[in-house]
Amino acid sequence: MNAKKLYLLIAVAVLALIAAFAINRANRPQSDVAAQAKPLLPQLHDHVNDVNAITLTGAGGKVLVALKRGKDDWSVTEKSGYPADLAKIREFLLKLDQATLIEQKTANPKLYAELGVDEVKDNGAKGVLVDIGGLTQPVKLIIGNYNGAGGGGTFVRMDGQTQSWLASGNLTVAKNVADWEQRELTDIPSSRLKSITLTNPDGKIMAAAKENPGDSNFKVTDVPKGREVSSDFVANSLGSVLSGLKADDVFAAKNAVPGDKVYKADYTAFDGLIVSATGWEQGGKDYAQFAAKLDTVAANAQIDADQAKAKAEYDAAVDAANKKVAEEKSTTGAQAKANATAASDVAKPLAVSDPAKDRQGKLDALNKEVTLLTKAFSGWSFVLPSYKFADMTKSMDDMLKPLETKKPESKDAKKPAAKAHK
Repeated sequence: MNAKKLYLLIAVAVLALIAAFAINRANRPQSDVAAQAKPLLPQLHDHVNDVNAITLTGAGGKVLVALKRGKDDWSVTEKSGYPADLAKIREFLLKLDQATLIEQKTANPKLYAELGVDEVKDNGAKGVLVDIGGLTQPVKLIIGNYNGAGGGGTFVRMDGQTQSWLASGNLTVAKNVADWEQRELTDIPSSRLKSITLTNPDGKIMAAAKENPGDSNFKVTDVPKGREVSSDFVANSLGSVLSGLKADDVFAAKNAVPGDKVYKADYTAFDGLIVSATGWEQGGKDYAQFAAKLDTVAANAQIDADQAKAKAEYDAAVDAANKKVAEEKSTTGAQAKANATAASDVAKPLAVSDPAKDRQGKLDALNKEVTLLTKAFSGWSFVLPSYKFADMTKSMDDMLKPLETKKPESKDAKKPAAKAHK
């Protein structure tokens, strides 16, 4: 075969491939061409901030969660209007906004259950009907199974339409009310705390404290005579309760009230902040109610100490700068002037330049913190993680080394010594 015929055959083959590709593309279903990359919810695009309600309905037509947006924040209807997790809501809406249609799936109602997009009015329905309010066009979408094993995406179907789709992303919906609640309660580090006082239901008190803010360990106070703490850091976990504290669930205080057997915990910070807790166990769960207040006397005392420290550090810095200038007296010209200027340019903190303004700013910040904590605490009973609750209910015995048990005397030891024979 000569080169001319070879090139001709190659050209024919290439043209055949191009023709086959064109025919195949022309015959592809709408879902593979025009629908590909088409947004799942075009009415939501650029209107996420317009959404003012989200209702999730599950099997049997039961409303799982109803979220509503108020003037300042979102709330959970099933939890008496308790604040909802704004970040979680926004994340969910953005996922829906960014989701695109990948391909068409079944339009046969008998096959919906396999994808989890069957009618939620059915008792065995697997999916969740998402009803989004606040948009110019209503949105009702059934979110089904996540197609993890099939390469990703989530099966969906618009309510009232027969066609189901595979949409991009993991759009799985949290079905538990607690998953939509604002769970963060406090994040007060143990390094800020001066003392912790725990009172058990029997009235016995266990306390631990630090002398100075920089101390590494809390010391157990009033250790019984003849007893020792199990370690120098045994009480440190008690101070971690308010650090990164998140609730597992929440109930209106009127619906979850303390029983007869309650634990009390008081956390006092060096700066005057006081957080008090009342805890109890009920139905296998650990509950607590919280309150916050400010000890202004302690707050001002700490500000006095902080300002004195700031002044001492400032004076030391000025002295060091002046000393440097004095050591370089032999320097002449511009360099000497620069060194002299450096001594007067030591940054003066607000605690030194305007102590009154510094004090007021710190008191305002503390009062604002108390206001925010009170808003978060008031009217609610929280279900706490068991490990947090455990550190609210420790007793003195939990802090001490076990008592040594004396070994019983042997029978032989009790017998009188035999008399020696002469």
